[in-house]
Amino acid sequence: MEVSDRAAQVIAGLFEKATGQRFTEERFWRIGTTLTPFCKARGIGSFDQLASILARSADPELSLDIIDALLNNETSFFRDPNVFTQIDRHILPRLAASRQDVKRLRLWSAACSSGQEAYSLAIMLAEQAERWAGWKIEIIGSDISRSAIAKARSALFTQLEVQRGLPIRQLVGWFDPVLDRGWRAKPALTSLVTFARHNLLGPPLAGGRFDLILCRNALLYFSPERKHQMLEGLSLALASDGALLLGAGETALGNSARFVSDPALPIVYRSAAHARFTNAA
Repeated sequence: MEVSDRAAQVIAGLFEKATGQRFTEERFWRIGTTLTPFCKARGIGSFDQLASILARSADPELSLDIIDALLNNETSFFRDPNVFTQIDRHILPRLAASRQDVKRLRLWSAACSSGQEAYSLAIMLAEQAERWAGWKIEIIGSDISRSAIAKARSALFTQLEVQRGLPIRQLVGWFDPVLDRGWRAKPALTSLVTFARHNLLGPPLAGGRFDLILCRNALLYFSPERKHQMLEGLSLALASDGALLLGAGETALGNSARFVSDPALPIVYRSAAHARFTNAA
């Protein structure tokens, strides 16, 4: 099915309004690739017909399903191992020392897709049981996609999904096989993780500030104005001495004055206000 310019503009406009993510003309090809089988399954004969339905707001559920289909839900367990090495060797020890009195740790995997990043954090912490004995650990994964959050909450992953980044030792140690369906995370992991549907352009998640926020590869799809808006929201959610991790191709510098880069850790950003206070002291 071919996508007319009019239909592409309507669908891209719907997507940007709902998510804040911009569909440039260079990415219009993805509309046809992704939504052709989607339309055929629903008996919609053309993209112009789909655009007319959307323009009339005749089917709100259809709109939400289209947004879900167009979202980039690429993820894997322990994606970019260097990031998790930094968390393990530098960020978590620092937090363990600074939070020793309260013994509470809150981690946020933002734009988590189907949850592999959040479960990777849970595995890392669960394998450090001695360090975190007596601590209250909260890991929250969030995404704007309804289907991605539903899958994350199911804690069920296919054989192909667990093979992407999950060593066999951790697979058999932290997941149970489900006949003909894949592998489900064990209660020792699911008890550490909760999931919520959340738009990064909206108010921060409730429940207090986070000691570590991972928001990787989400900024890539936003306009400069939206990047600023998103980073402002993340700054409100981050503890004053917490750490924000972005993707390798992203930066907070130039997009928000609320963050400075960590001089020792690439892709890690910290509160500019806290850095000024610490330097002054």
